[in-house]
Amino acid sequence: MSKTKLLIVWTNGDKEVAMKLPLLYGSVILERGYWEEAHLMIWGPSIKLAAADEEVQARLKQMKASGVTMSACIVCTEDYAVTDALAALGVENTHTGEMLTECLKDDSWAVMTV
Repeated sequence: MSKTKLLIVWTNGDKEVAMKLPLLYGSVILERGYWEEAHLMIWGPSIKLAAADEEVQARLKQMKASGVTMSACIVCTEDYAVTDALAALGVENTHTGEMLTECLKDDSWAVMTV
């Protein structure tokens, strides 16, 4: 079975890294047909960056509009007190470990960590 879905696990809080890999790549992967389905998982320090930076937020909105689904680690969003800020961006606050585990076990998913 070939991999048709991509899970991007974004944990790095550095803006340059975010803008040049997960947010850039993630904003074009569905419209260009690279993947049939894509999901951005925001975890750890990347959550603070997503909640605070308007340029990052604009890119997240672009990704969402292209069809990429998104979730954030609810434990992290609560720790950083930004649950509402991410929800306002259309990011689902959830226990991301469950989805990560499922994707790692499922042959149709590729998992990229940044």
